[in-house]
Amino acid sequence: MIILIRVLATGTFDLLHPGHLTYLRECKALGDELYVIVARDSMIRHKPKPVIPEDQRVEMINALRMVDKAILGSEEDIFVPIMEIKPDIIALGYDQYFDENKLKNELNKRGSCARIVRIEKVERCVLCSSAKIVKKILDKCS
Repeated sequence: MIILIRVLATGTFDLLHPGHLTYLRECKALGDELYVIVARDSMIRHKPKPVIPEDQRVEMINALRMVDKAILGSEEDIFVPIMEIKPDIIALGYDQYFDENKLKNELNKRGSCARIVRIEKVERCVLCSSAKIVKKILDKCS
C-alpha cells in the first residue's frame, strides 16, 4: 500500500509574486500532494481586501505546477475545508498570522492529528508582496 503525505497550504494569493511561489514550492517539498485553500474575500480581516476576485485567485493557484488542488475556503468556518481535505501537514508561511498552539488545539478538538510546520524560507525581492505591488502601481499613477 502506498501512503501519500498530504500537505495543506493557505493564503490570500492576491497578485501572485515570487514569494508565493517560494512558499508553495517549500510546502510541496514537505510531502506528495499539495492542497491549497484560497481565502474567501469575506473572511479576510487582517489586511485590505484583495484586488483580484476570489474565483480568479483560486484559478491562478490551480494552474501552478506544484499545486495538486486548490479550493476556496469556507465563508463560515475555516476548519471545514481542512477537515474535508484531511492533511497530514499544515504549512504556514513565515508571515501568516496564525497562533500555532491555538491552531493545533482546535485541530485536535476536531479530531485532526495534522502536524503544523512554519515555512521559514523567505523570498527577498523588491516586489515580493502584494501590498508592495499595489503601492508601486499607485505611486506610478499619482
